[in-house]
Amino acid sequence: MMVRSGTTVARLRILVTAVLLVLPGTAGFGWAQSTAPASAPSLGLQEAGPQALPQSAPAPSGPPAGEENPGLINEMGKLFDKLPSILPPLKSPSETMDGLSRLAKPSSMVSGRVVCPASANGAPDCKQAADQLCQSKGYREGKSLNADSAEKCSAKVLIPGRQRKPDDCRTDTFVTSALCQN
Repeated sequence: MMVRSGTTVARLRILVTAVLLVLPGTAGFGWAQSTAPASAPSLGLQEAGPQALPQSAPAPSGPPAGEENPGLINEMGKLFDKLPSILPPLKSPSETMDGLSRLAKPSSMVSGRVVCPASANGAPDCKQAADQLCQSKGYREGKSLNADSAEKCSAKVLIPGRQRKPDDCRTDTFVTSALCQN
């Protein structure tokens, strides 16, 4: 069965919930079953007249005070009673902010332009450049936030009629802003 809209699923859930709520409430009620008299042969026929119910004691409207009703709703109620002990206590907003401020290190964003040196594999090492940028502003270390790349070519490229060679230009990467920490 393919569901096309969320409203169909929502209606089905409401219907199932309503049925589950009604069923435990009607479990104690029912129709009295008639029994055939002992003198009559049992042919599947029942006497058509109304029969009186035995008057032993009035039917209780709910479970006795000491007994629990073993239904779904009762079990869910027990679960909700246990929830406060399972979940951690809620903190006030000021306690939460104090906890977060203890975790966060004081930091500052700085701007500048430091070239990223080439690492052993040839890729730019921007962590080192971010550290250099932060140290130039009085901080201990940093993390690169923004980088820029530029192609740097030798003056030979400007000679008219000269063919460009692969080693005439290189791409330099620069850290332009960094998050610095003490």
